[in-house]
Amino acid sequence: MESRNPIFARRGAAGRSSWSGPTPTVGQLNDMYAAPSYAPPAERAMTIDDVVVRGSMTLGTLFLAAALSWYFDVGWGLAFPAMIVGLVLGLIVSFRQSTNPALILGYSVCYGIAIGVLSHGMNTAYDGIVLQAVVGTMVAFGGTLAVYALRIFRPTPKFTKFVVAAAFGAIGLMLLNWIAGYFEPGGLGLRTDSAIGWIFSVAMILLGCFFLLLDFDQIDQSVRAGVPERYSWLMAFGLTLSLVWLYLEILRFISYFTNND
Repeated sequence: MESRNPIFARRGAAGRSSWSGPTPTVGQLNDMYAAPSYAPPAERAMTIDDVVVRGSMTLGTLFLAAALSWYFDVGWGLAFPAMIVGLVLGLIVSFRQSTNPALILGYSVCYGIAIGVLSHGMNTAYDGIVLQAVVGTMVAFGGTLAVYALRIFRPTPKFTKFVVAAAFGAIGLMLLNWIAGYFEPGGLGLRTDSAIGWIFSVAMILLGCFFLLLDFDQIDQSVRAGVPERYSWLMAFGLTLSLVWLYLEILRFISYFTNND
């Protein structure tokens, strides 16, 4: 029995189908050939809300890890390896510009453990110092954000180069100070309760604020450029890194002027 389908008709015993509709013109064939192939929907662009949510997740994870290590009185036997692992994860994320949430949250967990142990020890030696450092970090963050939001200062390419160069210089000085400490107590004096130690700590706190300015500018520029939403993880990582730097430097600076009796 012949098919009633107006498009296809059976031919012969082999049952093969043939096209029985109108033959496409040359122009139609060209249009079909030139038509774009199917592409999946483009990834949603990043928004400020995405960065806020991811930042809350990374900072919340770090805070939770720090609180648990403080509560269970975790020693440096666990905190030191965690700090090394966190450093490695941070370097991977930084140099590869990775947006992998597992790497970024892993960094938060590892550094949270180390910060919890360090904070517990500092608070035991200097009662109330951790709360002061947390408040100081929040004030520094809010002040830097206000400076950027009110357009009092916006980073320029020259400023960015200066901050990066200053960071490498500061890390180099801290390494030299650490090496010199094996030969002379206090090393170069950069981390001692002295005038040079105070000046160096203030410089490191300012450097942390400068990095926050660069973070805010990078987020602003990325949102304007419409970068994919997954990069909000990288922006959150940058903010977390800067806040960790600020907190540790403020904690050290306050310790110079806190009575430990």
